[in-house]
Order: sequence, then structure tokens, then C-alpha cells
Amino acid sequence: MVVMKKQELIHLHGLLAEVEKQCAAWHDDEIDLTAYEEMGVRPTSIHKSKTDHKAAVFKLAKGITSSLDTTEERVAPHAD
Repeated sequence: MVVMKKQELIHLHGLLAEVEKQCAAWHDDEIDLTAYEEMGVRPTSIHKSKTDHKAAVFKLAKGITSSLDTTEERVAPHAD
């Protein structure tokens, strides 16, 4: 089991926020981040607890992956 430090979770949170921005730019459809946005925890919310950031990371990741699951373009897995 890997245990992340709060600083690492905040960094991951920031990276996922950037991924979400890029996905939104690539796709015209809206990414449903209602559950994430209702939390009010952003990567810049350093005063929030580690638990809050962990929950935000999971909700943000779920919103991103859910939007990607609905895309019609599929890429076949292969090794380079």
C-alpha cells in the first residue's frame, strides 16, 4: 500500500486539474465535475486537509475518466 503525503496529493490534484483542462479543450462535450465542484477543494486550497484533497482527486479522476468512456474513438492497445 502506497501512502501519499499531503504535498504529493496536492501536486497530483494540480496535475489532474491540468489534465481536465486539456480534455475539455479536446472535446466539445462538457465534463461532468458536479461532485468535484461541490466539494470546494481546489489544488490551491492548501489549507484543506489531506483527506479532502484525496477525496477531490478521486472525484476529479472519476469525472475525467467518465467523460473519456463516452468518446467514440478507441485506440487499440499495442507496445511500442
